[in-house]
Amino acid sequence: MTYPSMGDKIPRNNVHCTIPDDPEQSTYRFIIVAAKRAPQLQGGARPVLPTSSKKPTIIAMEEVRRGLVKYELVGLPLVEKAPAP
Repeated sequence: MTYPSMGDKIPRNNVHCTIPDDPEQSTYRFIIVAAKRAPQLQGGARPVLPTSSKKPTIIAMEEVRRGLVKYELVGLPLVEKAPAP
């Protein structure tokens, strides 16, 4: 068996660290929602999806990335649609 030298990098699967590229989603919104979900998991809330990770931040990011965490936008003005004639 050969071992990698110190200069060789072992590729890692960092899918759990990726931020969605969805133009409808804001990167800041993703971070804020995940940051609010992580303390819930630390406080004993059950994860929505099965995971092998024990880190609440990783679990929270994966839940938000998959769209499993529901959130509400507050502070934005409501835009009413005009009734169709």
